[in-house]
Amino acid sequence: MPDRRLIAFVTAIGVFAADRWSKSIVENRFDASDTKIVIPGFFNIVRSSNPGVAFGILSDNTSHQRTFLLVAVSIVAVLILAFMLWRVENQDRSTIAGLALIFGGALGNVYDRAVAGTVTDFLDFHAGAWHWYVFNLADSAICIGAGLLILSMLISNRKESGA
Repeated sequence: MPDRRLIAFVTAIGVFAADRWSKSIVENRFDASDTKIVIPGFFNIVRSSNPGVAFGILSDNTSHQRTFLLVAVSIVAVLILAFMLWRVENQDRSTIAGLALIFGGALGNVYDRAVAGTVTDFLDFHAGAWHWYVFNLADSAICIGAGLLILSMLISNRKESGA
């Protein structure tokens, strides 16, 4: 069986590459005011820049140190995730996949923040006039990865309790 560590890092790099590719398409083909309706009343592709963190938190903060602090904290998080991925030999598949998705997504968003000072978002889901926050593939990978980690913990707890 291939090395679990190698598979995890290849998965993370794949997530990073897909995220960068999708963002570059949006950055090169969309202006800030463009909207491409994909599924009317449900899904659009837009170009949005998020200078804050998830769900626009801190985007209204105009401090000059915001970007530096967000990049610094993100780099620490990425280093912790890399360390965790390096030590996956005894982890189950859901945990490994979850960590790899979170690591790849975090790399994608850290890259944006370090290079441009903002993260490009473009996936706009809505129901009529109610819009969810615009997000990107990296955000999706992070959320799916977190879900896999939670699922893995629940299954592990269930096995330990004998249920």
